[in-house]
Amino acid sequence: MPPQDDLGDFATNLALVLSRSVGRPPAEVADLLISFLPNRDWLEKADLAGPGFINVTVRPSWFCESLSQILDVPEKGPYWDIGQSEKVQVEFVSANPTGPLQIGNARGAAIGDTIANLLATICYRVDREYYINDVWVSGQIQRFGKSLEARYRQLFGEDTEIPEDGYKGDYLIELAQKLVTEVGDQYLAVPSEERVRVFNDLALKQITNQHKEVLLRFGVRFDQWVSEQWLYDTGRVRRTLDRLTDLGLTYRSEDAVWLSTSRFGDEEDRVLVRQTGAPTYLASDIAYHIYKWERGYRFAVVVWGADHHGHAPRLHAALKALGIEDEEKTWLRVVLYQLVRLVRAGEVVRMSKRAGELVALDDLLDWIGKDAARFFLLLRSADAHLDIDLDTATQKTPDNPVYYVQYAHARCASIFRTARERNHPALSLYRKSDFSLLNSLSEKRLIRHLILFPDTVREAALSLSPHLITQYLVQLADRFHDFYERCRVLTDDLTLSAARLFLVSVAQRVLRDALSFIGVDAPEQM
Repeated sequence: MPPQDDLGDFATNLALVLSRSVGRPPAEVADLLISFLPNRDWLEKADLAGPGFINVTVRPSWFCESLSQILDVPEKGPYWDIGQSEKVQVEFVSANPTGPLQIGNARGAAIGDTIANLLATICYRVDREYYINDVWVSGQIQRFGKSLEARYRQLFGEDTEIPEDGYKGDYLIELAQKLVTEVGDQYLAVPSEERVRVFNDLALKQITNQHKEVLLRFGVRFDQWVSEQWLYDTGRVRRTLDRLTDLGLTYRSEDAVWLSTSRFGDEEDRVLVRQTGAPTYLASDIAYHIYKWERGYRFAVVVWGADHHGHAPRLHAALKALGIEDEEKTWLRVVLYQLVRLVRAGEVVRMSKRAGELVALDDLLDWIGKDAARFFLLLRSADAHLDIDLDTATQKTPDNPVYYVQYAHARCASIFRTARERNHPALSLYRKSDFSLLNSLSEKRLIRHLILFPDTVREAALSLSPHLITQYLVQLADRFHDFYERCRVLTDDLTLSAARLFLVSVAQRVLRDALSFIGVDAPEQM
């Protein structure tokens, strides 16, 4: 957009970008570009500005046609037919089942679910998948089982300490109490190793069910849940190791089995099987992604915390070694997200008693609700650190962006509700209104922003950047509230009322669709 509203509807710096490569001054390149603009009925004028910017003004009829096309899109899309109904997969959250989901998982859930929504609205068939890291050989799973065993024995009066590197949240006491209710003291006399395995299996099922429940509360549903242990039980990990060996991609050193990932772009080779004979996480993750590939997905997206930044290149290297990827084709698309902090009264909220050292997603939903949680978690790019001010998130003021956006939708609904109550004649005319009447500055600013929506959806989907939708919504709400305050919609001027009612209908549609993409409700009354 031009820096000033009166300079035109759109602006481009293409002349500046091209000037060096063509060896001509930017202003001269701009004049040349303008001379080649097609003589179209949508173009009113194009002007050279400054050292090489081009400002473009379009005719009102083009705006009207563009806005009408938005209303013609089926509810919630698809807005584009880019995917052509090909299958893709988005894997996200995939937390270890060793405790409640926390706010870091919440950010991954909001990002992954919104990416899935956006890919669907450009016509991909999307599967949402959760990968349960529940394999027994994992050190985390074993520490969890031993911690639970200690809590169980403590409930029978035994002086048993939780392992120093174990889990200490109150949720572990709750799980131990449930075990006592279900099995009583029958496992006190059982050997410790057997007891830990039994308790671990029972608790992992309970925690996975808790994850499902809180994710439903957060508005997230998965199509598949895949267990890492299942990859072992079905022999997929073993077959993957054999396949890599048969391809000459592994070697033995220091009593461990290594994968030659450095041959495929990784910084160094990686261990596949430890000296103990236990496969590493990389081994099962390669098996898991082979399983994804076998299901025929056009591409797969994975949403990970920033602590996985070192894992991504080694997995890409493995996929290249297997021929799934090459230098020209990236089948696995990795989105890494940074940490989240909660702030209240200017102080960082440091922990949840229930979750131990972290704030649980359940707590976040109790404090600010689903809509505010999802909106705030998507306000910034995934690769940026994020602070959520809990005080702001609960305010019913323009300072709270989710309230500000939802209030814009409620105002749209209120205008139509009032029009129906009054039986205003503009209701039967607004889809065929005289759009040239909308020429005030606030109307033009709203119109310009609305027609950007389909392109914003496409960019957000293709770049896997859901924050673009949230930021678009904040700007849209700002423009709509300004229009609402300055331009009365339902007046005695029938043609003007119809034109403004048309504009409100497009704004309501865009607000509703954009909010649905990020998993936030669009209330009609507030």
